[in-house]
Amino acid sequence: QVQLQESGPGLVKPSQTLSLTCTVSGGSITTNYYYWSWIRQPPGKGLEWMGAITYAGSTYYSPSLKSRTSISRDTSKNQFTLQLSSVTPEDTAVYYCARVNQPAGMAYDYWGQGTQVTVSS
Repeated sequence: QVQLQESGPGLVKPSQTLSLTCTVSGGSITTNYYYWSWIRQPPGKGLEWMGAITYAGSTYYSPSLKSRTSISRDTSKNQFTLQLSSVTPEDTAVYYCARVNQPAGMAYDYWGQGTQVTVSS
């Protein structure tokens, strides 16, 4: 059973960089052919895909967030990390990490429970 767990600060000040880590257990982030994604949900809005890192280490970003987003990984810890720079209150959201199953048609098959991040001074 694959499990994902988000961690990071719940409060970030405007203009700072938000950094979240997703720790994966029950499966390796380097296993073919899974992608590891970050998704967020602002209050009262739908889910927004932010980006992903593949089993091979390639990264993909939402065009609307690409200039502020960086996703990296630490294979020794089986973790991947999101950094979002120059945050504003509009970046307040519940942030999720999730696994994308490429052989299953790019379906999200495992999710973390989500972590609330509030951007406020």
